[in-house]
Amino acid sequence: MNNSFMNKDDAPLPPAIFLMGPTASGKTGAAVSLISKLDVEIISVDSALVFKDMNIGTAKPEADILEKAPHHLIDIIDPTSAYSAANFRSDALRLMADITARGKIPLLVGGTMLYFKALEEGLSGLPEANPEVRATLDAEAAKIGWPAMHSKLAEIDPVTAARLEPNDTQRIQRALEVYEIAGETMSSLFAKQTSEALPYQLLKISLVPSDRKVLHERIAVRFDQMLAAGFVDEVRALMVKYPTLTPESTAMRCVGYRQALEHLAGEYDITELRDRGIFATRQLAKRQLTWLRGMKDIVELDCLEADLNALVLNEITRFIINTQDQ
Repeated sequence: MNNSFMNKDDAPLPPAIFLMGPTASGKTGAAVSLISKLDVEIISVDSALVFKDMNIGTAKPEADILEKAPHHLIDIIDPTSAYSAANFRSDALRLMADITARGKIPLLVGGTMLYFKALEEGLSGLPEANPEVRATLDAEAAKIGWPAMHSKLAEIDPVTAARLEPNDTQRIQRALEVYEIAGETMSSLFAKQTSEALPYQLLKISLVPSDRKVLHERIAVRFDQMLAAGFVDEVRALMVKYPTLTPESTAMRCVGYRQALEHLAGEYDITELRDRGIFATRQLAKRQLTWLRGMKDIVELDCLEADLNALVLNEITRFIINTQDQ
């Protein structure tokens, strides 16, 4: 038996499944299709789906789907609140233990790769967010622009800057904030990370496109569907219900929401909102695919395959059989 699949008492570790992929890769459909076939429970790994009242722009599963296939960690906080990788890891470990105790298998599904990394490898000990530092950085960015802030980061922490796009405002800000608070770069803190092995046998499935253009087409179609479903009205209603929300709020940094806010502020028309929203979503998919390429021990499946759900089922079934044979 593989010793990496044993705990300190020489008992086999329980199984868990990561189902990962970029936006619009079919993760939710594949996960929901498994509910009637396997003893799994779904844990959402999505930094946007945690927010209540943000349904259309996050492509949150419809109520009938959630009734058929409940997802943990959806609709758990207000958009005015913050949720971190540390929060996710704590919640996910608790839920995984509960699911395992019920004799089921945790199925973690989503596209927030930092959450998957934090869960599998542990946390890096990065400092908590500091509103004052962030306000200072935002003020500086308002003067010189985020591409210039990216250049500043490249001088301080070239390793982190190299994996970020110049318009990735949230992560550029976070990297600069970490340096201001800790006096060390994010990359150096990650290098010092203490490993906290996840006490599960893991199957990591990655849904990636064989043709990036097709994924881009899917993204465009889905954004058009969001607009038709009333995405702009959803954002307008959010600002009424939660008047303290601003473009810098964590929830409003979710893809599409910042652009919708700028549209509502009269900065550009609906056509430009569509173009900017689709572009931002494509950039998100690009970052997600970059994360996936850097992960180890992944079973990669083409998300464009017509029988994708069956392929996912076959991989998981094989994995479950192997864990039972140990």
